[in-house]
Amino acid sequence: MSKIVVVDDSYAELQMIESYLKAANHTVVSFPNTDKLEDKIAAEKPDLIVMDVVMPGRNGFQACRDLKNDDRFKGIPIVLCTSKGQESDKFWGQQQGANGHVVKPFKSEDLLAAVKRALG
Repeated sequence: MSKIVVVDDSYAELQMIESYLKAANHTVVSFPNTDKLEDKIAAEKPDLIVMDVVMPGRNGFQACRDLKNDDRFKGIPIVLCTSKGQESDKFWGQQQGANGHVVKPFKSEDLLAAVKRALG
């Protein structure tokens, strides 16, 4: 299936997202923050990125914008997976280039549906 990078500062959330994606036969690589994310993405060459928004340092909105403005990564779909579920948050995510938005807490089928749509 697809190779997916997951970025979330919550270890419990990382484990849960990983287990859902692996159960759907995806290969998963996880990172606890956005430090040197561009270097990691360049090395891993994922088909998709699932990223939290609220993280210390560079948040998911900023990291999404940075990746989408980089010619090496602009074609990689990004699904934001966050507790920020207001319509304004979804709109802002889209403005940063996000290809999907999953609101925490979520069910595995919500995440997998967003991943499938983004990989489309």
